[in-house]
Amino acid sequence: MTDTVISSANREVRIGFEQPFVIIGERINPTGRKILAEEMKQGDYTRVEQDALAQVAAGARMLDVNAGIPLADEPRILAECIRLVQSITDVPLSIDSSIVAALEAGLEAYQGKPLLNSVTGEEERLEAVLPLVAKYKCAVVAISNDEAGISENPDERFEVARKIVQRAADHGVHYSDIVVDPLVMPVGAVNSAGRQVLHLVKRLREELKVNTTCGASNFSFGIPNRKGMDGHFLSMIIGAGMTSAITNPLHEDVMQGVMAADVVMGHDRNCARWLKKYRQPADASGTAAAGRAGRAGRRRRRA
Repeated sequence: MTDTVISSANREVRIGFEQPFVIIGERINPTGRKILAEEMKQGDYTRVEQDALAQVAAGARMLDVNAGIPLADEPRILAECIRLVQSITDVPLSIDSSIVAALEAGLEAYQGKPLLNSVTGEEERLEAVLPLVAKYKCAVVAISNDEAGISENPDERFEVARKIVQRAADHGVHYSDIVVDPLVMPVGAVNSAGRQVLHLVKRLREELKVNTTCGASNFSFGIPNRKGMDGHFLSMIIGAGMTSAITNPLHEDVMQGVMAADVVMGHDRNCARWLKKYRQPADASGTAAAGRAGRAGRRRRRA
């Protein structure tokens, strides 16, 4: 089965069909965060550092780093953020930008083998990004849209992914270094969005044999209780074969859904991670606190 290997200077993460699901922390991104954007623009990375450490502590195994700030020097800011994050944590990073010069600046600053985010099926983007992937021997997120935009037909999105995989091969990039984003549509606007992406992820796994990722919160955009919806969505999409997602590990509902799916898929051996997080600790006498609470509750009900 396909494994995509991402690394920092001294840690390796494998994204794969038989591996635990990989959460890529999304918080280091100024989009929609005015305070963070202004701080980054001024060279103040205090919040970036805080977000990096908090996400890793919450269970993120990789971090996405984005510096997309209008009218700012994005290549410089992105490179500085990457150096900072790599100095305080050893998790691998996803280098995220729509600007090719920023991607290359991030690659030059990076220690290890990053995930480059991203390439699309657009000819101009293919010819600009794939040579970087080959040159720096990194992995890349392949987003399933092209000049025609984002198709609501999942089979058309599959063909865009196939095209990217084929073109990457022309540059010497193996399909194991391609992580396809099938583009999750908001279910509040497209009622069939869930069925579409389940169908597409299965095809990507079985036919192209590529790993997959997504911006998980796109699914719940515009509807209430988004965290709960995202947690259930991720559980189901993991069952269909998705192997990673860019999301917020600080949301307990999201992390619980992912951890439960890992148990169901047999990727949490002996339920070790689940038990470590959720098993009630014993007190000094060896009696679980939960047991005491349960007995107390029964006594109150009898009274």
